[in-house]
Amino acid sequence: MQCNSIKMKVKNIASGSKGNCTIVLCKKTNIIIDMGISYLALKRSLEENSLSFSDFNAILITHSHKDHIKGLPTLIKHTKIKVYIPKDMYKELKDIVPKERCIFIDDTFNINDVKIELIHTSHDTECSVGYIISYNKRSLVYVTDTGYINRKFLSKMTQKNMYIIESNHDEIMLMDGPYPRFLKERVISDRGHLSNKTTAKYLKKIIGKDTKNIMLAHLSEKNNTERKALDAIYEELGNIDINITVAKQDKESPFIEV
Repeated sequence: MQCNSIKMKVKNIASGSKGNCTIVLCKKTNIIIDMGISYLALKRSLEENSLSFSDFNAILITHSHKDHIKGLPTLIKHTKIKVYIPKDMYKELKDIVPKERCIFIDDTFNINDVKIELIHTSHDTECSVGYIISYNKRSLVYVTDTGYINRKFLSKMTQKNMYIIESNHDEIMLMDGPYPRFLKERVISDRGHLSNKTTAKYLKKIIGKDTKNIMLAHLSEKNNTERKALDAIYEELGNIDINITVAKQDKESPFIEV
């Protein structure tokens, strides 16, 4: 299955602390973002959508935490897909990704006719990034696992067609919840995760008249609920004509045309 229209199509396969994976389809270029689920789970999902690994040109990795790379070693073993990463990220992936399978990327690069810009995120790892993916006048922002978004990159994220963005926790649930103090402090730190309220404030600054879809991602199972994440967005953005959905850990989204 290829993307038959001139627009890109996006499908979230899994999102959360147990594993993350998203696929992006364009007419000639198909991309996997993160491989935090098993090879077999993604293989089944692709086959159910008349796709196979041979249809994909690249895999982008946001960072090296297990919930984003768990299935990467098996993917490397069973496919020929190239891994596109910043050079600084290779230090943490060198034991599982042979150098010859890597394409080291700059802050702006192309995969065939798809343009990609890096968003440098702030997380407790050597190197973490998000992506702005542009194809045929359509644009997708993908940002998870960051304690904040630098103003420089926030300005690059404005007026895009679709946002997949972390809405990890409700601050009150987190602070009143079961996590030990050190873990609570990690989550709310500048190298942790975005709260519902912070994400809502960012979105208010960056959405535009051409924004049609927002997908809230990487929700905590213990420190958040879908209702709280959505309520924070609606409270900040009001009654807007944008499709707002929540990415789930154990249920794939439908394909969304960007």
